Amino acid sequence: MRSSGFRRTCTAAIATALALTGLAACGSGDDSSADGKTRITVNCMPPKSAKIDRKSFEDDIAAFEKANPKIDVVGRDAFPCQDPKTFDAKLAGGQMEDVFYTYFTDAKHVVDIKQAADITPYVKDMKGYSDIQQSLRDVYSVDGKVYGVPRTNYSMGLLYNKKLFTEAGLDPNTPPATWEEVRAAAKKIAALGKGYVGYADYSAQNQGGWHFTAEIYSQGGDVVTPDGKNGAVDTPEAKAVLQNLKDMRWADNSMGTKQLLILNDVQQMMGSGKLGMYISAPDNVPILVKEKGGKYEDLALAPMPGGKGTLAGGDGYMFNKKDTPAQIKAGLKWLEFQTNTPGSGLNNWKRASDLKAPVGLPEPRLWTGATDTKDQALKKQYANVPVENYQPFLDGSQALTLKLEPPQAQQIYSVLDGAVSAVLTKKDANIDNLLKDAQSKIDGILSRG
Repeated sequence: MRSSGFRRTCTAAIATALALTGLAACGSGDDSSADGKTRITVNCMPPKSAKIDRKSFEDDIAAFEKANPKIDVVGRDAFPCQDPKTFDAKLAGGQMEDVFYTYFTDAKHVVDIKQAADITPYVKDMKGYSDIQQSLRDVYSVDGKVYGVPRTNYSMGLLYNKKLFTEAGLDPNTPPATWEEVRAAAKKIAALGKGYVGYADYSAQNQGGWHFTAEIYSQGGDVVTPDGKNGAVDTPEAKAVLQNLKDMRWADNSMGTKQLLILNDVQQMMGSGKLGMYISAPDNVPILVKEKGGKYEDLALAPMPGGKGTLAGGDGYMFNKKDTPAQIKAGLKWLEFQTNTPGSGLNNWKRASDLKAPVGLPEPRLWTGATDTKDQALKKQYANVPVENYQPFLDGSQALTLKLEPPQAQQIYSVLDGAVSAVLTKKDANIDNLLKDAQSKIDGILSRG
């Protein structure tokens, strides 16, 4: 859901864009400033309200321009970095920045509506680009051409409470690797009493469908067919997910009685020390500590149980179709500095540590090879969180198949919410019927595009 999967339509975007035509274009293709510099506009600049992040971004622009005196970088405020309600309108109306932020799930869409510049001839000169994981580079490649550069990535894993594992007689350094082991561990944690819940899951506001998708991936299944035209949830893999949830909820009583939970509910349970496990991306860890009362030393990450796959996502930058060759080259040089060099820009771990931001979390892990080695060494040098708690996640996730969210994700998640909530709130829920119904509804969603 962090990558929203929101599918927009060009028709609505163009209509909305009519209201923007009176504004000056952000990505005009004019690459010259009055002093002869190449000028680029870049969005996803932290808002003024985020004072520390804003200053870091401004400091990075100053440092970059000092090292590259013939390039002028103009940051544009954006919070959130991409608003689905205006994204296509900005593209269609010529308002998009020269270098603009996208979710992974947007890349092909932007190319399909012919709003992205082909950067294939230039990207080969970007230092470190070839070290970016191939699967992530592929997100921004269409028909053999490159249209963007990944910035960050994430994948789902199992977040668990080491303290509760110890209290329940479980080995906190050997987290569950299968869903059978998750079920067994959850049962032991719930048996502690005192309001402890072994395992929790979302089941409302599309978040249940999001997690259901990740759990199907972990079993080696999918929610749509490879061609994206039909549903693929009336399967043994999906049935295994729902059966496991139903068994934990009703046979084991290890998921608690309160259901229809959403993100904030589960984070509150984990932060308060009452929850044993839930699936999550690593970015939940600092939220649990800063906002929910958790402790870094108690929170650990393991790879997604099941050993076959996990839901992954991320973001990156693409280039306005009106960009000149000089702007594309300047934009790639900026991204090389800001997003693709360990120790620089977003990956300045010393600065992050000095500013008391968490350093040492297992993601993003954008690169392979020498670039990854250098980044991991810097993270270790400036780490201020217990990195050993995340080593199982780092080691195990490398072997999993990373799969992006499905097309029409939010609509599909809404359908799957119904299946998940049914098994968690109705003891007599019929899993076969739920999956047949969900598949039929997903087929309808995909047929409408």
